[in-house]
Amino acid sequence: MANRKFVFGKTSFVLSLFAVSYVGINNVAAQDISSAYTKLDFEHSCGFVRKTEEGMSVAKTCPGYGTYVVHFAEGDLRQSATFSHSGIGPRRDYWQSFSEWNSASDTIEWRLADGRPYATILRWFIDNVDPNTGSADESHRGQVLVISTVAETEPEQGCVAGYVDARANRAANEIARRVADEIARTFDCERDEPRYHGERGPFSGTPS
Repeated sequence: MANRKFVFGKTSFVLSLFAVSYVGINNVAAQDISSAYTKLDFEHSCGFVRKTEEGMSVAKTCPGYGTYVVHFAEGDLRQSATFSHSGIGPRRDYWQSFSEWNSASDTIEWRLADGRPYATILRWFIDNVDPNTGSADESHRGQVLVISTVAETEPEQGCVAGYVDARANRAANEIARRVADEIARTFDCERDEPRYHGERGPFSGTPS
């Protein structure tokens, strides 16, 4: 397989927020629905929660939007993230990622109702292997938008609620926002199973 550099400390996280508003009407009640964006900087802004001696497995808590944080973990060149209010900790022994080697973008889209986060959208890059060479390459690299819930009162409220294959759908961002607005807000992390929305192509990875 192709060599991959360890990504922690490479991705940048800046606390500056830049928002693009989408004002709309929620299906349940009239609310101002908007998006805000934050960037991740694992090297300078995140605090270690756990790190192995070899440095190949780490967990960090990073600043997010306002009083909300990002719980990020990486092991064996695969990443996992959950999101919550800063008053609660990460889910214990929790992992949602892809079977393939993968890494997340440094930009998080937070979906807000009256300024309060209820879901996030984060782009994941999937290192699919070319069956002819046995190595991952750019032509086989997948891009998946992962929609997650935001925990408010207990860690178990935070999980992945859906996926959108960004290579297979021209309007992937719009589909992901609909999933965030219509599914993630009522998604039960203990009972509901996340699924792909829209078209799903051959580079969309295998959730694990």
